[in-house]
This record gives sequence, structure tokens and C-alpha cells, in this order.
Amino acid sequence: MEFSHYSVLLAETIEQLHVRPEGTYVDGTLGGGGHAYEVCRRLTTGHFFGIDQDASAMEAAGKRLEPFGNKVTLIRDNYCNLKPVLAGRGVTGVDGIVLDLGVSSYQFDESERGFSYRFDAPLDMRMDRRQRITARDIVNGYSESDLIRILRDYGEERFAQNIARNIVRARAVKPVETTFELNELIKAAIPARMRRDGHPSRQTFQAVRIECNRELEVLSASLDDFIELLNPGGRLCIITFHSLEDRIVKTIFKKNENPCTCPPEFPVCVCGKVPKGRVVTRKPILPGEKELAENSRSRSARLRVFEAGGN
Repeated sequence: MEFSHYSVLLAETIEQLHVRPEGTYVDGTLGGGGHAYEVCRRLTTGHFFGIDQDASAMEAAGKRLEPFGNKVTLIRDNYCNLKPVLAGRGVTGVDGIVLDLGVSSYQFDESERGFSYRFDAPLDMRMDRRQRITARDIVNGYSESDLIRILRDYGEERFAQNIARNIVRARAVKPVETTFELNELIKAAIPARMRRDGHPSRQTFQAVRIECNRELEVLSASLDDFIELLNPGGRLCIITFHSLEDRIVKTIFKKNENPCTCPPEFPVCVCGKVPKGRVVTRKPILPGEKELAENSRSRSARLRVFEAGGN
């Protein structure tokens, strides 16, 4: 399979990363290796660690990064395990970390993976095919109230109740097996006049995918560790694609910049919690007009950057 070399907010991310030739860098969502390639070609004595759950991504990125030889270490794992994975290799500090939280173009375009509502395929949506639970298990196994919860919380779907009710009725007759079967249930649950703004399945598919891969849970649990891993002056660059992810990143960055928990009326801080660094991006960096014209999938991308203190 051919992987797209296109990476969202590539130039902006590399600029913000401040790559040092002798530094140690990590991409926790390696994908096709677009960001990784640009980091690696700036290294001399430095080292790059690429992490991804997806075996196909690891294979493709490995081929792309072959020219950099032993400067590169690839690890198949979830980025939430980054700290122990690096510690096991004797690495306790890095100079930069990149996370691109979007589903890779090849995952959307590889029809049998079930990520896209554009192809008729089994309901899968696993980023790591070694995991047991699939989208099919969620759609057919979750209670109606749990389906409503994930559609509202993760998809921000205003017709969550209608969609969940349709799913539960349909699966009582036979399991919902494919993306197109799910499409029809979603379409029937949304009034025709409300289906004009994009594909009616977009938010539901997003919600099921997030639940299947525990995406928000993993993100929330990982960012403090990432910031602790940064060497003084090191930077964490995170690209998000929807408001839920962006809110988590913004909140955790802010907490690490100003961790004090003292009541506002205290004249001085007594809690002892010290800032871990600073938020570089008060507002997220957005794609430029050229990128938006070349890649419609970049339209919701947001880049936020945190820099570790201690310089």
C-alpha cells in the first residue's frame, strides 16, 4: 500500500519544534512518517524515536526513514506507554515530542479498516488490530444509554438519542455489521433538512472511533508524562482535529504552566507547585490558505505548543 506523504501543519510543526541537530525527538503518532522525515533530516548526532500502534504505518514509515539508518528507532506501541518504553532504552529526557491526533489518510482510505463512512466495510475502526474490541462490538453491545452518551460526548451529535434508538431497534432483528448499514440507521434518525451540512454520519463515526480506541482517555493520561519527559527548552507539539481533543490539550498545558492550587486570596503561594514551563501558543496555529486548498482534511487542524522550563 502507498502511504500519502502529506502531513498536516508540517512546516508550522517543524518550525515550532526547534529541532537541534544533536537532540532526541519523538513522534508518538508516526503514521506515514511525514513529520518524522523532516525531523530526521535535521539531525546529525541526534536520535529519533517513532511510535505507532498500527503495523502498516510502522512498515511504511520504516521504509521512508531508511535513509537515516541508526539515527531512527521505531516502536510499535501506544503513545501512552512512551515514558516506560523510553526508560527501557535508557532515555529519560527528550528535546521534542510531536503528536498528530488525526486519523491517517491511509486509514480512512483503506476501506476494509471501517474508519470511513464512504466505503462499505465491516465495522472495525481499530488503530491497533491487536486489540479485541471493535466498532461492531460497541454498536451492537453497548446499552442505548451508553450509545447516547458517547454520541453526545465524543461526537457532539445533537440527534444522539434518535440514532441510538434506531441502532437498538435494528440490532434486535440482526447485528449491525457494516459501515453502510450504520449509515442508513443514522440517516433515518436525522431530519432531511438537517442533513445538508456535511455527511450525516460524520459525528457518529467520530464518536464510535474515539470510544473504540480510547482516544481521549489516552490523551488525558499522557500529557503530564510528556511534559515531564521534556529536557529544559524542549517542546511538545500537538495537532488536534476536534474541539474535545483541543480542550484537553489547552487545559493540561495551562495547568502545567500555572499549577498553583492556592486560594486566590492568599498573598503568596504555599502549595509548592511550580510551573513546568510555558504555553507557547496562546491561540492555536491554524493551516494557511494554501494548505486548506490542497487538503480539505486539514480544515479542522489546530496546533498547540508547550515549552519546558529550566533553561
